[in-house]
Formats: sequence, C-alpha cells, structure tokens
Amino acid sequence: MKTRITELFGIQHPIIQGGMHYVGYAELASAVSNAGGLGIITGLTQPTPEDLAREIARCREMTDKPFGVNLTFLPSFKEPPYPEYIQAIVEGGVKIVETAGRSPEKYMPALHEAGIKVIHKCTSVRHSLKAQKIGCDAVSVDGFECGGHPGEDDIPNFILLPRAAEALDIPFVASGGMADARSLVASLALGAEGMNMGTRFIATKEAPVHENVKRALVDADELQTRLIMRPLRNTERVLNNAAVEEILEIEHDKGEGVTIDDVRHLVAGGQNRKVLQEGDMDAAAWSCGMVAGLIHDVPSCGELIDRIMQEAEDLIRRRLTGLLGKH
Repeated sequence: MKTRITELFGIQHPIIQGGMHYVGYAELASAVSNAGGLGIITGLTQPTPEDLAREIARCREMTDKPFGVNLTFLPSFKEPPYPEYIQAIVEGGVKIVETAGRSPEKYMPALHEAGIKVIHKCTSVRHSLKAQKIGCDAVSVDGFECGGHPGEDDIPNFILLPRAAEALDIPFVASGGMADARSLVASLALGAEGMNMGTRFIATKEAPVHENVKRALVDADELQTRLIMRPLRNTERVLNNAAVEEILEIEHDKGEGVTIDDVRHLVAGGQNRKVLQEGDMDAAAWSCGMVAGLIHDVPSCGELIDRIMQEAEDLIRRRLTGLLGKH
C-alpha cells in the first residue's frame, strides 16, 4: 500500500509505532521496522544522550530498515538537554524524528539541516496547522481516544481526522484508538495517510514490558481507562488501577487547589517503570488508550502488521467495493 506517508519515510506499510516511555526500546522499534512499519525509539526513556546514542546503534544492529526517534517536549520536572539528544540522533544517522508535547519550532533548523524528516504529534487542528507552518513534514493527529496526553479539547477522531484533512496540506496519520485493519481503512477514508499505534504495540511479543502489562491489555475492555491531571490541564489517559483511583481521590478532595506535587509520587517516571518493567500493576498510573477494548491477543509485530495489511486489503477490495454492486 502506497501513501504519502510510506513515500515520505521510505516504509512498506503506512503503520507507525509511536514513542512510548519505557516501552520504545530498540527491540520493539526494530521489530516494527522489520515488519515494514516505522519503529520509533523513545528518546527520553534513555537517561542521557550517550545512552540514546547506544540505543540507536543497538537498533541499527537489529534492522537495516528506516526507524525514528521520539523527542517529547513536555512540561517536565527538569528540562532534559535537548540539543545533546538531537546531536545523538544526527550522529546516529537517524532520518526521522517524531516530536510531541510543546512546539519543536526552535529545534527545527537543526533537524532539517541534518536531513531529518519531522512528524509532530498534535491533538487539535490548530496545533497541526502550527506544525505545518513551522516546517514539520507530517503530523500525527491524536484523537481523544488515545492513551497518554489527549490535550484539553476532547475531540474524537471521527471529527478530528476529517477536520485535519480539510485544513492541512502536509500528510498526516491517525493516532488514538488504532488497533487493526478496520482502524487503518477508516483512517484512510477520513483523510489520513496511515495510522500510528501505541497501546496496541505494547501487547506484542517483542514489546520489552512485563507479561502482566500485556495480560492487562488483553483482559481490559474499552471502559477501563481514566483521565487524570485534568485540573492541571495536563490530562493523561491511563488504565485504571489502585494508583489511578488514589490520584482521582486526591484531585477530588483538593479541588482547584490541587498541584502536581500532590500526585507526583504516583505519576513520575520511576514509578511508571515499576509497572511496565517489573509488572507491579498498582505502583503508578500508566498510559493506555481506549483501544485496549480491541486488543485480544499478543502477536509478534510481524504477525500483527501482516494481519492488518491483509485484512485491510480484503476490507477495501471485497467488503467496500462489494457494497457498490455491479454497474
């Protein structure tokens, strides 16, 4: 399947594995890229730029296909050394960067100078237009269904994607709620050039997370996610657990007076790692999309992507074309 996204990134299938903290390591990124999609290493999961350089080298040993690095510019407790992370990306020969969070504008000249294509994750049409204006090559349009940070507009993809298609000139992929061939075909129908999957890729054989996490995704339905940090305007969609219930209780009790310090111990990265790496499922809040309701197995990345592409072709050629009847 050829789209503007497969052409832009030199990949076989229009499927991207989005950056995910403590999940986007070389094992997963290389598996997705080897399967014909675009795998992405999560830059800030690596504690230092030197660690990122090593992870990029490790990924290179596992695949000769294109892969990218995610750099997230979020309000963080201490700003990471972004120029040094970018230097590691450039020196590692990576040609695709997924940016997220705040605008990457001040880093765009350095990225483009190195011949790097930038896809920025946006949760609204206005942010997508800004990304286009500052020179991003593509955007990943993130609907309200998504795991992680859905923004504060609460617009689901059935509205957001066609609005993006009306407004944008650069190509975009659909993100949030993406799980299977139906997601891909629907995204293409709504104007996207492919899809970005996060949560779905956590439930794969190669995802370097604890088996408890994969089991939780298979067992969960679409009603199991919660929105935390809404009063802080830093909303995050997470899978419900004891830590999440505690956060919601704190937010309820403190009301408008709640601060990040009140919940930091339940959302900070170190605690998050206890869930994803050690399988302590109640240790912290962890990002998860509503798409958990569509996850029923733990295939390899190759099996997952092959299945999506085969079923997408069947959907388009048989079901959709068949509905038109004979003329």
